[in-house]
Amino acid sequence: MKELSKPVYVTQPSLPDLNLFYDKLKVIWGSKWLTNNGDFHSDFEKALAEYLGVKYISVFTNGTISLLTALKSLKITGEVITTPYSFVATTHALKWNGINPVFCDIDPVFGNLDPKKIESLITSKTKALLPVHVYGNPACVNEIQEIADNFGLKVIYDAAHAFGVKIDGQSVLNYGDLSVLSFHATKTFNTVEGGAIICHNGKMKRHLELLKNFGFSNETTVLEVGINGKMNELQAAFGLLQLDLIDDQIRKRKEISDLYQELLINITGIQGIKDVQNSTLNYSYFPIFIKPDYKLSRDELYLKLRDHNIYCRRYFYPLISQFPVYSKIESACNGKLSIASTLAEQVICLPIYEGLDKDIVRFISNCIEEFNN
Repeated sequence: MKELSKPVYVTQPSLPDLNLFYDKLKVIWGSKWLTNNGDFHSDFEKALAEYLGVKYISVFTNGTISLLTALKSLKITGEVITTPYSFVATTHALKWNGINPVFCDIDPVFGNLDPKKIESLITSKTKALLPVHVYGNPACVNEIQEIADNFGLKVIYDAAHAFGVKIDGQSVLNYGDLSVLSFHATKTFNTVEGGAIICHNGKMKRHLELLKNFGFSNETTVLEVGINGKMNELQAAFGLLQLDLIDDQIRKRKEISDLYQELLINITGIQGIKDVQNSTLNYSYFPIFIKPDYKLSRDELYLKLRDHNIYCRRYFYPLISQFPVYSKIESACNGKLSIASTLAEQVICLPIYEGLDKDIVRFISNCIEEFNN
């Protein structure tokens, strides 16, 4: 294949048919109901719950507001043990709630919170665990829950990457006390911006509904110190159309992931992540890790790929714990996050999205192989 004539980016948002979206916009224009729990909002929540295999879901304007609200809904205070290997919003949500993050190291295979390293960080101030399903690969949910039960802790999952992911046929979103999704444009499933909280009973669902609408229970009564987290009707209508496409999109992503695996598996110094056993994945990302026996460093490869119009992402780099606002935290110092630090220095996420031409996948893989010669 010849050199790429235009840039290929790490992701590209999926979009529904414009004419179908226009049909829904006409309904919204006719009703003039733009937000505040309209029909599309209600229909979207019901359709999402059915598709995801969860009982209760509350949709929000974005994933970060969802995470902020999830923590508030459980009245979490004190300290929360979480991962440094995530998008910074994971930890920001803690600090915005006045909670002190405690960073725990990760496993070297999937990049998820390592259960074996959690207990040593638990103190009398610890109130919850905030793991992430990194790249959509399920965290060690059973081990994490056992620790939480033993120490009386809540578990909130940052499931931003985990739309549609299952373990043994069960939605990964049904684990923990709450799970939080993101529907940002970069995600496998998007509503341009958007998010959701999955809970397990009607009481919590009603609580979340109050919190995301300023705490109003009716026109004249405020019962909670709430926030404006409501998803609008345009986002919800967009999401309903996206649900019709998502299975085909995930299938195409899997084909791309499988092709990368086939082409890269035997290149010295390149390590990928194999599919988690007994899991149904969504192939949100395709990370590779550049080991010392590859000819180029991670950053050299990253820049050389850019020279060939291939725009990858070092995701997650730097670690959250390395940002100045968090680097002085005791759990971030003195080499306590050695595995997370290593992965952050090695990772490159390659382009993957349902519309990516497989010849481009071959070109990217050939470049990675040739640079190693």
